[in-house]
Amino acid sequence: MLTDIYKKIRNQERISPEEGLEVLQNAELLDLGDLANGIRFQKNPQPHVTFVIDSNPNYTNVCNIDCIFCAFYRHPGEEGVYTHSVNEMIQKFKESSDKGVTTILLQGGVNPALPFEYYLEMVSRTIKEVPQVHPHFFSTSEIIGMAEVSKLSIREVLQKLWEVGMRTIPGGGAEILSDKVKKKISSLKGTSEDWLNVMREAHRIGFKSTATMMYGHIETDEDIVIHLENVRKLQDEFHGFTAFVPWSFKPGNTPLEKIIPHYASSTRYLQMIAFSRIYLDNFQHIQGSWFSEGKKTGQIALHFGGDDFGGTLLEENVHAAANFVNKTNTDEVIDLIRESGFIPAQRTTLYEILRTYEQKMAA
Repeated sequence: MLTDIYKKIRNQERISPEEGLEVLQNAELLDLGDLANGIRFQKNPQPHVTFVIDSNPNYTNVCNIDCIFCAFYRHPGEEGVYTHSVNEMIQKFKESSDKGVTTILLQGGVNPALPFEYYLEMVSRTIKEVPQVHPHFFSTSEIIGMAEVSKLSIREVLQKLWEVGMRTIPGGGAEILSDKVKKKISSLKGTSEDWLNVMREAHRIGFKSTATMMYGHIETDEDIVIHLENVRKLQDEFHGFTAFVPWSFKPGNTPLEKIIPHYASSTRYLQMIAFSRIYLDNFQHIQGSWFSEGKKTGQIALHFGGDDFGGTLLEENVHAAANFVNKTNTDEVIDLIRESGFIPAQRTTLYEILRTYEQKMAA
């Protein structure tokens, strides 16, 4: 059966969920990598690996949806709680811009004390006062929270964000798009369809976004396939996703740590990267991560179907709250990509190439 499925994959034919599960459960890792790398170069023939110079600050850690995989959130009145003003965030964006950042990936907790106008002002002032950076703002959970506070529909919230200048949204909040998993790890966050509906409405308006997956907790292989099938179907509708970004659960300081005390293995990550590339036949970009999986594993992922190396992450707080910290800078990212055998290319949020860094001359 695997031989027949491999033939379909090499002929660029779509595989079914049943065939996907067969591949995920029974394919050898190196076979997966070979298939995925072939698809990667069909979709992205140039020997480039892209990256973005970005920062991932947070405007609040107040949150009312209590996901058991999260070490970041706080309830009002708890130690360490914060909510920054728009002025404070704009100053932070300006400082990031001065350091070469071109994308601000902004997320926070779902804080019901913040009015919808706060978010609109954040977007409009960023565009007016820090035009050098692209506002890649607000996860689906935050957008659902805005709708609840403002008494507007999801579409109306997104339309107003569009009108003040927002054009992309990050893919966070998906975790695993299987409701039996969501009920256990994020019961207050809503269903898989809630995430899909925000993305669908956003893509219908014209927004682009990433799609993500956080694995390595209580999900099964079947749940992985369900997740990818949901994402693939939505991509068929509007082709609004720019890239797919998988990463593994980090248990430190989370309620889920008692059940899942260890990180998923590097082997599992490479399997996820390769399988995502194979299954998501309508995605051009798959992001390998130096940050979430370690620099060496991130480099290897570039030979398992990944064509993007993510961002430089000048600031990051969510993984740090789980005692997982990786740091880098633009020069090191360029060197890591070169060491992997590729030509580094700086990109925008929308995967437009800003600059390529050709190979260094031999000494």
